[in-house]
Amino acid sequence: MKADVLVIGAGAVGCSIARELTRYNLNVIVVDKNPDVGGLASKSNSAIIHTGYDASPGTLESELVVAANPMYDKIASELDVPFSRVGAILPAITDEQFELLPTLKEKAFKNRVYDIEYLTKEKVLEMEPNMTPEVRGALYIPRESIIDPFLLVVGYAENAVANGAQFLLNTEVTGIEIKDGRITGANTTKGFIEAKFIVNAAGLFCDQIASFVKKNDFFVNPRRGQFYILDKNTNCKTNHIILPIPTKLTKGKLMCPTTHGNMLIGPTAEDLEDKLDASTTKEGLQSIVADVKKMIPCVNMKDTITQFAGLRPNRNPEGLHIDAYDDVPNFVNISGVRSTGVTGSAAIGKYVIRLLQTMGMDAKPNLSFNPVRKSIPCFHEMDIHQKEEIIREDKLYAHVVCRCETITEGEIVRAIHSPIPAKTVDAIKRRLRAGMGRCQGGFCGPKVIEIIARELGIPQEAVVKDRIGSNMLEGKAK
Repeated sequence: MKADVLVIGAGAVGCSIARELTRYNLNVIVVDKNPDVGGLASKSNSAIIHTGYDASPGTLESELVVAANPMYDKIASELDVPFSRVGAILPAITDEQFELLPTLKEKAFKNRVYDIEYLTKEKVLEMEPNMTPEVRGALYIPRESIIDPFLLVVGYAENAVANGAQFLLNTEVTGIEIKDGRITGANTTKGFIEAKFIVNAAGLFCDQIASFVKKNDFFVNPRRGQFYILDKNTNCKTNHIILPIPTKLTKGKLMCPTTHGNMLIGPTAEDLEDKLDASTTKEGLQSIVADVKKMIPCVNMKDTITQFAGLRPNRNPEGLHIDAYDDVPNFVNISGVRSTGVTGSAAIGKYVIRLLQTMGMDAKPNLSFNPVRKSIPCFHEMDIHQKEEIIREDKLYAHVVCRCETITEGEIVRAIHSPIPAKTVDAIKRRLRAGMGRCQGGFCGPKVIEIIARELGIPQEAVVKDRIGSNMLEGKAK
């Protein structure tokens, strides 16, 4: 196989880069060792599109996040991704926090985020009736937004495929070959891929990829963030993203709506060594409840439908880096993409293309590039006439598989045969929300497994939850 550009990593950043590359007449290949795109950090985060108001001024992260935020109205429209500019409130509960508000506003101005305003206690309680009455005042950040991060990554990837990119999933890079000071390609578990340029967007494992070309002057430790998801029918909700006063370690534990109507609370910030330890802990979850209740006292943990944890690729030394090198002139090394990675992905894609062009990539515009990607028709969002019409077109839309989210067999089959095929239970869940409702797959889980097995022509025992080895079934009971 040959590529003009080989992108290693199919998270939000890698998929955004791939989409941007297809704006040019290039042979683009993306590899990822997971069976689906967005398989690690991009699938388990707070689903917020940040403004960059609290980034470190003057850093590359500040530049990229501030630039990226305005892009999402257009990107979400083009890729048919749920997105809402709900805005954020940063409440000051204590005197000490209240005294920090001017400093935080000044930091936002240094980051060129100028549309931040003070709110009085009365205004905060008017906008958020469930806020603690002890609130002293707040900052209002109107462009902080929420998005469906799963569909954003899928949207990037599917649009890239539609414009000519190739994705090789379940494909791990095991080495990079260099000859006469230039990279010639990468060794993978599916053979050698010849490449004129390689972009390392491997997230949690970017240090390992960098080591193949001796550019690992840093290491990545996973920073775990645990979350709760509350039922859509919880009686304690917020209208905005409620952000705590940030610290040097973390943006803190927030509470916010999701694009699908649930409430999300968390995360923690725990430095680990195991890059695959996405477990939750009693202590971590308890700390979330304690901290969030200081802002929203009525939050009802009995409305929890699930908990999960994500791992941020924390770089040591810290900082977002997008590096190129004189001695390896066709390698781009991306590291330090942490909690603003989903947000920054839009601008990082643009930044990397420009960098590759300065490195000598011959890129002529792809005049047939189509930026539009349509999602799978969503049955539960249709009116009665639309439902009747799609059932006439596709009888599988008459079979509701997931009762909680009203997801049909027709949607599941289309996801399995989409440009980035959903071949695992979690891949179906991320695209369609089958299994994300109150029963968490208790009803629809077996049927989803049956449909995947049927459509892929494999035994049901071979269907996995998320990655190789996570088989859902061991064998027949009868």
